[in-house]
Amino acid sequence: AMAQQKKKLKTLTNILKDKASVIYASLSIKRHVSSVHINILRATSHSLSSPPSESQIAAVLSIGNTSYTLPRACINSLMDRLHGTKNATVAMKCLFTLHNVILKGPFTLKDQFSCYPSYGGRNFLNLSTFRDDSDFESVQLSSWVRWYGAVLEQFLTISRIFGYYMNSNSIKNDSVMMMKFSNADLLYKLEGLVVFVEKISDVPESLDLQRNELVYEIVRMVGEDYRNVQGEILLRLEELGKRIDRFEDVSELNELVSYLKRLEESREKLVLLFVNRRKNNGFWEMVREIKMRGLEKKKEIEGKWLTVVVGRNTVVAAELTRCTNPFLEPGQYFPVPQMSFTTVG
Repeated sequence: AMAQQKKKLKTLTNILKDKASVIYASLSIKRHVSSVHINILRATSHSLSSPPSESQIAAVLSIGNTSYTLPRACINSLMDRLHGTKNATVAMKCLFTLHNVILKGPFTLKDQFSCYPSYGGRNFLNLSTFRDDSDFESVQLSSWVRWYGAVLEQFLTISRIFGYYMNSNSIKNDSVMMMKFSNADLLYKLEGLVVFVEKISDVPESLDLQRNELVYEIVRMVGEDYRNVQGEILLRLEELGKRIDRFEDVSELNELVSYLKRLEESREKLVLLFVNRRKNNGFWEMVREIKMRGLEKKKEIEGKWLTVVVGRNTVVAAELTRCTNPFLEPGQYFPVPQMSFTTVG
């Protein structure tokens, strides 16, 4: 009964806090800026029951269609709210609103992120140590705040690397465009995508918190991002699959295989998080196939390297040079002279 009473008091305090914040914002002399603050406050209230409504999110997104100063005020207000709160629910709603801006907002709003010095960098949202100790549920929700913050940070990082914000409309099944990229470029972007999948899979243990409507909706949205990222990964794997037989650089093969192993290691937790909603067996079959082909190609290249036989104080080396020496018949070896390692003088 005591705990129940404490919870009721906390709820009442939070309702009063929200009302006071809205009243305070409405007293501002700058009427346009004050309406921006009020829209942010309404979308990020303390009530845990549900995510911000569609109309509340729409009100925030519509700020992007106004004068240049208001989109900046909007993102500043959202970031100030995020960094000023110690309440896990408010932080989650700030991130949810931010996520909606990234996915559906006009360019004028998205462009404001680039004003932040650490934009797209590690811990850009500065939530890695966030913790709300007010009660057990808040402690659990705090781990979801840290998880969601890390996921969105990596989403912004790959958006910066790719030069566009990823959503279902941005993925153009353009294998012709992929042909133009070097192996290094394909691998660099693949790494960013793999890190994003790893961040999603680094999910809090309190998976049962998905019964909370806010957490459920957030996981659903992250699931959409995950599906889009799978599409971007597949595009690159298809192109790398076409080239793999022509790979000559073992370090590139090592890179490719290590990224695919990391992807496979994240699979189990992803199944737990999305409860098979995003199973996509075809994706994992492709990952496994390219990984195995990469390992085979690596073995083949290493088999053509120097064969070194170590004798007593002597190294006898025979190099397989059929690939590089046009004057030899296929299968012929070109012997390398014996080298003595005895100390001179």
